[in-house]
Amino acid sequence: MFRRTVAVALAALTVLAGLPGAARAGLPPQRLVWSECADDLPDVPPDERVRCARLRVPVDWARPYGPTVDLAVARRSARLPEQRVGTLVFGPGGPGDSGVERIRKGDRFSGELLDRFDLVSFDPRTVARTAAPVCAPDPALRKPAVPLTGQADFDAAVAYNQALWRRCRPTSPLFDHADTLSTVRDLDAFRRALGERQLSFHGSSYGTLLGQQYAERYPGRVRAVVLEGVFDHSLDVRSFVRTQAAALQDSFDEFVSWCDRSPECVLHARDVRAVWAQALARADRGEYAPRTAFDVTAVALGLLAGPRWPQLAVIVRDMAAGTPPPEVNLPVSVAAFCADWPAQVRDYAAYAGVVRDARAVAPDVRYGAGLLAVQTCLGWPSPVRNPPHELNVRTRTPLLLLNARHDPRTGYAWAVNVARQLGRHGRLVTYEGWGHGTYQRTDCTTAVVDRYLVDLTVPAPGTRCPAS
Repeated sequence: MFRRTVAVALAALTVLAGLPGAARAGLPPQRLVWSECADDLPDVPPDERVRCARLRVPVDWARPYGPTVDLAVARRSARLPEQRVGTLVFGPGGPGDSGVERIRKGDRFSGELLDRFDLVSFDPRTVARTAAPVCAPDPALRKPAVPLTGQADFDAAVAYNQALWRRCRPTSPLFDHADTLSTVRDLDAFRRALGERQLSFHGSSYGTLLGQQYAERYPGRVRAVVLEGVFDHSLDVRSFVRTQAAALQDSFDEFVSWCDRSPECVLHARDVRAVWAQALARADRGEYAPRTAFDVTAVALGLLAGPRWPQLAVIVRDMAAGTPPPEVNLPVSVAAFCADWPAQVRDYAAYAGVVRDARAVAPDVRYGAGLLAVQTCLGWPSPVRNPPHELNVRTRTPLLLLNARHDPRTGYAWAVNVARQLGRHGRLVTYEGWGHGTYQRTDCTTAVVDRYLVDLTVPAPGTRCPAS
């Protein structure tokens, strides 16, 4: 009898080991209780189709019966329920964007998707309403500017970061559990709570990493996955910084070409690169202090994402004449990003090598956002919870990748490399234009995504959408 009992128990454990997510943990699906959303978006009028709820998940998925936390989730019901296809989960970017706000505003989706899907999303771990840390830097410590200028700066950056994390950690139970693999488990729990047998998903920018890793972990649970503005999680730190700098340089080159051919540009008929170099030279001389040359570059990073070329031309002209660069906020959820991307930079010599790599491929813009990301994570514990790796995805329906040819943040080279990793399990559509975020740029980009999500129509290999 004892042997038979042990055999039955072992068989049960074998079955559980083959189950994904919350099911393997023995956690039953939740019933989401939808109600009116809290009135914390004053610029968004109430909408009877939008409701909010809380999804309870383990703080640490390795301890499914340990402490729990509530994720903020939101749903916008389909406008034409008689034509409803199902539920579409939106994966917010950043990391640090609020999915709840995206659903409440409703401006991220075409009319057809608003008609035919219940649209849902969530605030990921440590973002907005989901246990966001409430903390401030230690006022006694100096925050070195980007880029660092020596070993003393490097040591100060590590000390500053670690002191900030010590202040933040006690204010959020999720601070050490905000990696994308943990969010993948949250996403599957969300799918189960929604009663969906398979996942329909649209990830934007950093949200594409969530879609990739969900498809990798749960291929049989994928109905359709859109990756818009594709992150490449296979890169080491130097490749990450170098490719982001190259993407920004490419978008800057496109801006220069536009100025050269367009009388609308206030720098038309001038040497745009020389004017830009004057602004950087002023920053190098300290004329914009405390802002640096990186702050000049950040202006381009922000405006080329639109792209907003006319506005960038005006600001470049003014900076070259002595006006300091406007402040550009580049927020990021540190707890999420640093757990996904190891800043394996041991000392200032290694950091300086990363800077040289970036400048070699980006002679005008120098840096790109990758350098800020590295500096933000200096001193983070190693190894990280979700280290970079090449994808191994085997889904029935290929993942749909959509990327602009000239994207300053998620460069086209990233989309090409992720498509290579996916092989026949991915399909890349190229928007032959500019900017970060391409879904509703043109009728072509909108139709490609909508037909895929609604009808599961996979576009032909090599599909391209012309620039608007």
